[in-house]
Amino acid sequence: MLSRGLLPAAVLLTSVLLSGCAAPAASPAGPAAGPRPPLTDLRPPPDPRSFTGPATAALGQPDIVAPPAPVQHLPVTVTDHQGTRVTVTDTSRILAFDLAGTLAATVFGLGLGGRVVGRDVSTAFPSARNLPLVTHNGHQLNAEAILALRPTVVLTDTTIGPWDAVLQLRDAHVPVVVLDPKRTIDTVGRLVREVADALGAPAAGDQLANRLNGEITAKKAEIAKLVPADPARRLRIVFLYLRGQAGVYYLFGGGSGADSLIDALGGRDVATEAGVEGMRPVNPEALVKAGPDVILVMTKGLQSVGGVGGALRVPGVAQTPAGLHHRFVDMDDAQILSFGPHTADVLDALARTLYSPGAAG
Repeated sequence: MLSRGLLPAAVLLTSVLLSGCAAPAASPAGPAAGPRPPLTDLRPPPDPRSFTGPATAALGQPDIVAPPAPVQHLPVTVTDHQGTRVTVTDTSRILAFDLAGTLAATVFGLGLGGRVVGRDVSTAFPSARNLPLVTHNGHQLNAEAILALRPTVVLTDTTIGPWDAVLQLRDAHVPVVVLDPKRTIDTVGRLVREVADALGAPAAGDQLANRLNGEITAKKAEIAKLVPADPARRLRIVFLYLRGQAGVYYLFGGGSGADSLIDALGGRDVATEAGVEGMRPVNPEALVKAGPDVILVMTKGLQSVGGVGGALRVPGVAQTPAGLHHRFVDMDDAQILSFGPHTADVLDALARTLYSPGAAG
């Protein structure tokens, strides 16, 4: 049994992902991105539980729309998440890597993407896609590949490793700023400010954080109008992490980030209601008892088990209302729990797929 009391959720997530993420298949294109009606124009049915079949949620704008480069004040000294004082004197060659790709996306969102010289496997939005990879076998850091890019500053957190690679960078006198690994709806603005402070651009951080928090608040208000007034008709949702190559099947519950996502979507997070904290291996009986109407999954995770047919063979899934109606909603692995600049758009895409699937593409 896994719980928040044993290890931080982000550390547990790292061990789960690294156990079965090597060389995953590429994500399908999903629904075509492009103009779509605003959420306020949607007219969902009285009961969103009436939909059947799988659906893919896709961002309307998959790239990071960046402002001009901000004014910076260097050198800057910050105390990072681990209590280490780090002085940054040069941001001409930035590396930012974490499990979800949030840190690099944030650097691009601040207008400093032109200085990013490499990427992790989760940083896959169009503007960054051609940068050289510094991870291998999924999410494992390659210190040699990192040092070969001659970074002048590295931003990371504790969700990606091995940690010896980070220590090797510090031994080579590369400033490494370790940021908070927690990712939820409520941490978006705080993380933006931490990244901006480390890069000597606090004013740009305040501006981006305020904009993103405003967009998220507005999107949650739009979604609230799609949620049935009758509490009995609210969607019962569970986030299921699948890695078929390793036979890894986990429920994400309280403190995992999935709980805040489901809450923002107006759903009932049945894993948290059942007492799941952090990540926990799937218990078939508990899953059936929770009775989810919808199962959220990562796209590559769904692929790794062979699609919907394979997901239905995960113990307990076929006996849930979601399994009986094949109601799986998948979204790109690097987007669904990233909680970065795309957060409001992630909410928008998932809300369409949950409440009005015909308007999702």
